[in-house]
Parts: sequence; structure tokens; C-alpha cells
Amino acid sequence: MMEERANLMHMMKLSVKVLLQSALSLGRSLDADHAPLQQFFVVMEHCLKHGLKVKKSFIGQNKSFFGPLELVEKLCPEASDIATSVRNLPELKTAVGRGRAWLYLALMQKKLADYLKVLIDNKHLLSEFYEPEALMMEEEGMVIVGLLVGLNVLDANLCLKGEDLDSQVGVIDFSLYLKDVQELDGGKEHERITDVLDQKNYVEELNRHLSCTVGDLQSKIDGLEKTNSKLQEELSAATDRICSLQEEQQQLREQNELIRERSEKSVEITKQDTKVELETYKQTRQGLDEMYSDVWKQLKEEKKVRLELEKELELQIGMKTEMEIAMKLLEKDTHEKQDTLVALRQQLEEVKAINLQMFHKVQSAESCLQQKDEAITSFEEKNNQVMSSMKQMEESSSLEKELKSEKEQRQALQRELQQEKDTSSLLRAELQQVEGLKKELRELQDEKVELQKVCEEQEQALQEMGLHLSQSKLKMEDIKEVNKALKGHTWLKDDEATHCKQCEKEFSISRRKHHCRHCGHIFCNTCSSNELALPSYPRPVRVCDSCHTLLLQRCSSTGS
Repeated sequence: MMEERANLMHMMKLSVKVLLQSALSLGRSLDADHAPLQQFFVVMEHCLKHGLKVKKSFIGQNKSFFGPLELVEKLCPEASDIATSVRNLPELKTAVGRGRAWLYLALMQKKLADYLKVLIDNKHLLSEFYEPEALMMEEEGMVIVGLLVGLNVLDANLCLKGEDLDSQVGVIDFSLYLKDVQELDGGKEHERITDVLDQKNYVEELNRHLSCTVGDLQSKIDGLEKTNSKLQEELSAATDRICSLQEEQQQLREQNELIRERSEKSVEITKQDTKVELETYKQTRQGLDEMYSDVWKQLKEEKKVRLELEKELELQIGMKTEMEIAMKLLEKDTHEKQDTLVALRQQLEEVKAINLQMFHKVQSAESCLQQKDEAITSFEEKNNQVMSSMKQMEESSSLEKELKSEKEQRQALQRELQQEKDTSSLLRAELQQVEGLKKELRELQDEKVELQKVCEEQEQALQEMGLHLSQSKLKMEDIKEVNKALKGHTWLKDDEATHCKQCEKEFSISRRKHHCRHCGHIFCNTCSSNELALPSYPRPVRVCDSCHTLLLQRCSSTGS
């Protein structure tokens, strides 16, 4: 750290000296293209970066000198214009670019030395950004401030628009300073040159590492942007889901309020009825003390009758709901099977139409084949006659002209024969197609037979369903008769039982609920498949396995 600090001090002195000399030769007015001015900013940047602490975040490591420069706005209100203008520049996207722009603007205001002096005077704030041995924390910082005071005589005209300050690589050009050093004499100056060259190699290596870290950070930023977009999509989906759940919760609250209001109304009505009854009772109590015992007995009997009637009513309602569910299931099955029958009939009609079309096509193809076979046989006979006549014409030398004409006819006949052969090949191909159509017709006929079988099976199933419906109606009537005769038993409600009392299996659509007519509890079909004649029922009714064995033991004991 001490060697780097000393090297940076030498470079700062050289850069300020060269900058002042070049400015005096140009008339103290400089622009952004002036090479010594650019090298001064590079050296200044290295001085501000020396001993800078590394801040770790979820993006990666951040090491920028713009952090301590932002403190100037708090310590010196005059620097607020520089900070706002740097933040408002749209071209700047990194902290390094903003720090370079801040240095440009401070130099143009001729207050760069004042701002850095304010920072160095508040070292307790700089300790958050720099190591204890950093250049800005040691005495060299005040020396740099003294060097920067001399730059206030310069007029810098710098334009930040269009400048790519984010991607610039700060490399020190030592050629500007070597010319000045070569004019000096002595061995000490030679040692300084070697130190400067070592510093150049060090700075170039440092810049290479920094460019590598910048590339890694850019790739990490791209990955984080992708993950951020995914997280935003998931967040939007989650917000939509939360909104829908809130709407459902609001609906449920409204329903609960309606139910509560209804229950409160019913309670109020019952309270009013009881109040009216009490008032009437109090009014009619006088003069009825002698008949109190009789009325009390009648009231008890009426309560018992009312309880029995309520039990019978609940039984009838439960059986009615079970039968309604069974009827609805049966109606659904019948409707579905009727729809399948209609679809199968439509398919049968389509298959019949296709069979008729294929049959007509086969007949037309066979008739065309027969006609073309006859034409081929006739052409072959003509060819044979022409061949025989040609032989006779060759034997007779006197009829050469007729022979020529016959040859021409023969050639014409051969052409016609070739055409007929082509037509016969076409007919054979069509015959093969007809055979394929015949195969398809046979397959369609087989499918038709299978569909007819399926249709017959479904019609039988419909007939069986009708018989089952009639049987279920008869059973419903029997159950109603049994309910009328049922009295004095504790009859469980269907809603109270979710599992079979004996095997403890859960009830479902396939595992239906059945009441035992002796004990009144609810069992599944396997645990209550027995039937016995009970005293309160005129015919045998369903009982559970335990009641069946118990009743059989009683019958055997009474019989013995």
C-alpha cells in the first residue's frame, strides 16, 4: 500500500505539471480531446480508487469511487447542482461513469480542490469507504488537494453529451511524462523512470483484471434480470390468485351473514311465540289449578306423540332422498344409453349408405371390364386375320402395292392393339381397386354385424334397467310400509353416519347406507344382507349381522 501510494503521488505531480505546461502554451483553455487532461483524469481516478473498500451485494462485488464523492453533496450544499446533473444524464448507467462525470463538472467549476478538501477534513465519514492506509486517509491526500489548487487557473470546456464514460478503460500513457524525465540528469532520475515503467505494468495488469470483473458482473446482471422477469410473472400470477381468493372469501362472508340473519330471525320468532304462549298461559292459569294434573299428563303424551311423529318424518325424508338420488342415477344411465343408441343407429345408416355406394361401383366396374375384354378378343382376331393375309400377300409377288397398303393397315392395327393393351392394363388396375373396395365392403359388413350385436346388447340392458326400476319402485313401497310400522326404536340419521358401524368402512356411491330395522343403526350392504321377520313388521326386513345372530339365539332358546 505504501509503494502504491508513493507511485500515485509521483504520477499526480507529473500529470499536474504536464497539464499546466500544456495549458500555458495553449492559452489556459482546454477541451475534452486534450491528451494531458485525459491522463490527469485517469491518474485522479486511480488515486480515488486506492484503498477503496469492496462492497458485497446480491449482484456481486462493487468497487466504485462515486460513493465517497456523493458525500460532498451533504457536506457542501454548493455541490448539489453537480450531483443532480450527474444523476439526470441518461447516458450514464454505471457508478464509474457517474464518478468521471462528477470530476469533469467539478474541474469546470474550478472547485475540485475545495470539494476534496471537505472530504479529507471529514475522515470519519471516509472510513466507511476507504481502508486506513488509503491515499485519501493519509497525508498524501492533503498534498493532492494542494496540487489541485493550481488547476483553478485553467478554463476547461468539457461536453458530457455523447461521451462513453461507462466503458472507458483508464490506462496511463507514460510517454507524456517520459519526455520530461529524459531531460533531467543523474542516477536518481533513472530510478524514477524504472519506477514509472513498473507502475505502468502494474496499472495495465490491474486494468485487465478490472475488465474481466466487469464482464463477469455484466453476465451476472443479465442472469438476474432474467430471474427478475420470471419472479415478476410469478408475482403477477400470485396477485391474481390472491384477488380471486379474496373475492371468494367476501362471498363466503356474505353467505355467512345471510345464514346468521336467518337464524336470528328464526330465534326471534320462536321467542315471540314462547312469550305469547307464556302470556296466554299466565292469563288462563287462574281457575285451572284443579285441572293442572290432567293437562300436564296430556302434554306429556302429546310430546311423546310429537317425538314419534318427528322420528317417522325424518325416516321418511331420508328414505325419500335416497330414492330420489337412486332415481336420478337411473335416469342419467337411461339418458346416456339412449344417446348411445341414437349414435349407433346413425352409424348403421351411414354404413348402409356406404355399402350401397360400394355395391354400385363394383357393378359398374365389372360391366366395363367385360366390355373391354370383348374388345380385346375382337382386336386379336383381326390381327390374326391380317397376319394370315400378309403371308398370302408376301407369296404373291404381283400384288406389291396391295402388300404395302396391307402393311400400313397392319401397323395401324398394331397401334390400335397397343392402345388396347394399355387400356387393358388400366382396366386391370381398376380391377385391383375394385378388389380393394370389396375388401373394404366386407370389413364394413363385419363392423355392421358387430354394431348390431352391441345395439342388441344395449337394448337388453335397457330392458333390464326398466325391470330394475320397477323392482326399486316396489321396494320403495315396501319401505314406506315398513316406516309406518316402525315405532319405539332409536333411528340414526343418514348425515350422522359416515362409516359402517361393524366393519368401519367409509360410505361412498358404491358402498351404500342401510338401516338395521331392529337396532336402528347404519351398516353397509355386506354387514346387513340378512332378512328376518320382526314383530313390528308384517314381512321379513333387513337386519345387521349382530342382530341376526342375536335374534336366532333368542328363537332357539324360546323353542327349546
